[in-house]
Amino acid sequence: MTAHVDVLDLVSRLKAAEEPFVLATVVRTVSVTAAKAGAKAVIRPDGRIEAGWIGGGCARGATLKAARDALADGRSRLISIQPENLLAELGVKPGEDRDGIEFARNMCPSRGTMDIFIEPVLPPPALIVLGSSPVALALVEQARPLGYHVTLAAPFADLAAMPEADRFFDGFAVTAEQKARCFVVVSTQGRGDEAALKASLALEADYRGFVGSRRKMAALRGKLAGEGVAAAALDGVKAPAGLDLGAITPEEIALSILAEITALRRRDQRARKGPPET
Repeated sequence: MTAHVDVLDLVSRLKAAEEPFVLATVVRTVSVTAAKAGAKAVIRPDGRIEAGWIGGGCARGATLKAARDALADGRSRLISIQPENLLAELGVKPGEDRDGIEFARNMCPSRGTMDIFIEPVLPPPALIVLGSSPVALALVEQARPLGYHVTLAAPFADLAAMPEADRFFDGFAVTAEQKARCFVVVSTQGRGDEAALKASLALEADYRGFVGSRRKMAALRGKLAGEGVAAAALDGVKAPAGLDLGAITPEEIALSILAEITALRRRDQRARKGPPET
């Protein structure tokens, strides 16, 4: 019971710190197994079992592999670790996925079966908005209910009121902790375009969008290229940002940008079976 409490306490602390980890839970055992149903373990990205226990070497290899896969694609999975003869009776091979169950071989003398649920717990994706324009403020307002950790970077003097964001930077000198996927949008609309765009290029991001016309982006591209900014970096900026929804109002433009980011964020997950990321 103490180990169980320790696991839950660690889960709470890691969530609060927005640290990635996997919670592995034994949901079923058949025959002789070291761990029993209800046993839990916290697995970190480097493969360390930081708390809890789910059995010895018979289950460890398959569990750690499933944990790595879950952290990579953000999807939960159920693995069934069985002796080779039972896998043969089912007509499945080690490593095969059938009906949402991933099968692995138990090579220990106990020849027991363990079903383990692998649940990745990932930090929320980061949205960094540079600018104080109406579109920037609409992005901040709409992104938080969608589960984004929102950072607003803009001169505080340009803000009539502070919006509901998770982090603020006075100006465009923004830094990001790369614990999760990061999406960056520049929406300055004439107030510090060049400085904000240059700052955005210094961030590691899965998406980088600029709210403005292609003509404005071309002018900024020429200016920044003349200052030595790499062409490849400038080519990675989506301008104008957002899907072509025929958006007109700031709220609609923000919606089109978040729709584009969501499509990118979910692309790999839609290609796989199983429940969506939470």
